[in-house]
Amino acid sequence: MGHHCFVRRRGFPLLRAVSAMLAGALALAPGNAARAQIATITPGAAAAGAPPEEVLVEGRQPGPGMWRVKSGDHTLWILGSLTPLPKKMSWDSSAADAVLGQSQELILPGTVRPDIGFFHGMLLLPSLMSARKNPDGKKLVDILPPDLYARWAALKARYIGHDDAIESWRPLFAAMQLYSKAIDQAGLERRDIVQPEIAKLARDHKLRVTDPAIKLAVDKPHAAIKEFSKIQLSDVDCLAATISRLESDLGAMRVRANAWARGDLRALRGLPFASQRDSCLAAVMGAETVQERGLQDLPERIANRWLDAAVTALRNDKSSFAVLSMDELVRPDGRLAALKAKGFEIEEPAASD
Repeated sequence: MGHHCFVRRRGFPLLRAVSAMLAGALALAPGNAARAQIATITPGAAAAGAPPEEVLVEGRQPGPGMWRVKSGDHTLWILGSLTPLPKKMSWDSSAADAVLGQSQELILPGTVRPDIGFFHGMLLLPSLMSARKNPDGKKLVDILPPDLYARWAALKARYIGHDDAIESWRPLFAAMQLYSKAIDQAGLERRDIVQPEIAKLARDHKLRVTDPAIKLAVDKPHAAIKEFSKIQLSDVDCLAATISRLESDLGAMRVRANAWARGDLRALRGLPFASQRDSCLAAVMGAETVQERGLQDLPERIANRWLDAAVTALRNDKSSFAVLSMDELVRPDGRLAALKAKGFEIEEPAASD
């Protein structure tokens, strides 16, 4: 499980740009595509009667407690991560450090990484920027239904401002830019502050690291980008879901971020984990070129590799440690639920942790 799985596909079109932006979505468990339906609302509807804006926490914060998966006297500790989080907070990792100091192995969440190399990737940047555009030269106003375009225009004016270039982007990329700008203005950031700290602590404690990632070797990246720039994506739903989430869930994102920072699991469990990721992932996974190469099952493959690694750790290690996104831990079809279905005992952290 510590080895990468190389999938060599000539002309694979996702590359670093799409893979990096969808890495979180690609780590989802099986069955997740039907999850998290987001209601469509009209602009301004979410603001009507809305509570006062949540004041974001600052400074050093404890974060949530850890889940315990038990097999006899062997324990897998799982920390739930969350993004976005408040910009001005830092995470107190002392509790995780204490557990890591007694553990033998760290299991990474798993993702998909295109293998094109850093410098080669830098040389490809101009082509990648071009690949963001709609292949037929159309603009968003030509692609989106009039009511959806009106909602896009309202949020674009609020969070992005005057930018004619983005009007020629594919809905998938426009959605990601809009989301990034909106959460930035909300005082939040997408940066994962947990995994890098856990990786550093694991190195300090000389833990064995198991990475269930799938590494995709791209033989001809220039040709791959050229192919990607020509394919059609059914990605209007991705932008629609992103718009709906920003209209309805931005305030809840702040509440959710504060709850994670303070370690308030009761509040976290009471908040739905709305996400536009399913629609955006489906836009890529449903592309004909991906279907032809048999890569549409990547999320399931990664989830299964992670579960195999977790079961192996519970069999061989007295103590092991993993980090998963919080929704993987609380939803009924997540990886924690899959471990429970395999017969392992699950101990949840106390709500007051």
